[in-house]
Amino acid sequence: MVVLPSVKVLAMVLAGGRGERLHPLTQYRSKPAVPFGGTYRLIDFVLSNLFNSGILHIYVLTQYKAHSLIRHLQQGWILTQPVDGAFIIPVPAQMQVGESWYQGTADAVYQNVALIKRMNPELVLVFGADHVYTMDIRQMIEFHLEKDADITVATIPMPRSEASRFGVTVVDSEGRICEFKEKVKDPPAMPGNPDLSLVSMGNYVFKSEVLIEELELDSRDPESTHDFGRDILGKAIKRRKVYAYDFSTNRIPGTDGQGRYWRDVGTLRSYYEANMDLIKPLPQLNLYNPHWPIRSARYHDSPAKVVIGSEGQMGLVENSLLSPGVIISGAYVRNSIIGRNTRIWSRAVVEDSILLGETEVGEGAHIQRAIIDHGNSIPPGEKIGYDPERDRGKYFVDPSSGLVIIPRNPLY
Repeated sequence: MVVLPSVKVLAMVLAGGRGERLHPLTQYRSKPAVPFGGTYRLIDFVLSNLFNSGILHIYVLTQYKAHSLIRHLQQGWILTQPVDGAFIIPVPAQMQVGESWYQGTADAVYQNVALIKRMNPELVLVFGADHVYTMDIRQMIEFHLEKDADITVATIPMPRSEASRFGVTVVDSEGRICEFKEKVKDPPAMPGNPDLSLVSMGNYVFKSEVLIEELELDSRDPESTHDFGRDILGKAIKRRKVYAYDFSTNRIPGTDGQGRYWRDVGTLRSYYEANMDLIKPLPQLNLYNPHWPIRSARYHDSPAKVVIGSEGQMGLVENSLLSPGVIISGAYVRNSIIGRNTRIWSRAVVEDSILLGETEVGEGAHIQRAIIDHGNSIPPGEKIGYDPERDRGKYFVDPSSGLVIIPRNPLY
């Protein structure tokens, strides 16, 4: 077990993203508030990793459509701190510096630099809130201190064919970053492995004074887009000691060392695939590890149940996740994730789908390869995911994956 070094650490969690490629799931909420895995929100993963790592001073920087996110934080995180002095506080955009909302990830932290100065930590963590992963952050901090780094970037090897969507690092034999390229068409390969690139996970450890100096320099640059990857890192590597932490070396308590998992869920296809990863017999992301729990809001829902339907047929569930409050009454559910308080009635069929919760599926309805957001009622006999032309006429169909998406009921 790695013990958190005796340094004062503050975490700034970037949670204001629009998540435009996840539309329409982000039509009424920010990306970090998007439900995941039946009972979680995307932000629960970074907060659980921080909390499990003993990092208990956390500001969550919000902006875009933050109501759902703030409500979730209030229900699941803010009021349940077990340690005196610990805090997880949402910080809305307040125009603390200038007269504009956050102009980029770096600007979001810069506009709240007074919070950093007030606490005066030795290290500041700047982490994103929209990735699905488990990580013992103490090990990254330990690496940062051993290297006496000014900045440390969490990195992970990825096929070059996929790396153009990320910032890509080039490192020397000591792990020091000598070049950083943000979302380029031809990402550089890792030394000795032409098929892989070392991409940034969007998680950073800064010496506090280094972060403040770099943010102030960036704020005065009229050409900057005020983004950590595109602007801060690209310039800092020329004058700072910037190192790459290899996420593949991270070890989670309670695992055999083979369960490292990180997923960017920036598109509807990747979001769907990450959810489907959970229903594999031996998923890489272990939600059942008591040594590294993924925390979330907890509700007083009834247990899920699978019962006989109105015509005597037995409900049947195969290879699926059922959340609390779910009732499967004489229906068939296969390869699916069913969110809280969903009702699926007699002779209905749900396959290869994600129902985010608070949804009713009428008798005899058939659903396949669909994502159905909160508060919807699927009429009896309806068919979704079987006729692409009909689906496009009634619902949103993702052109990349062919998934049918039914947005959240705005009245819910």
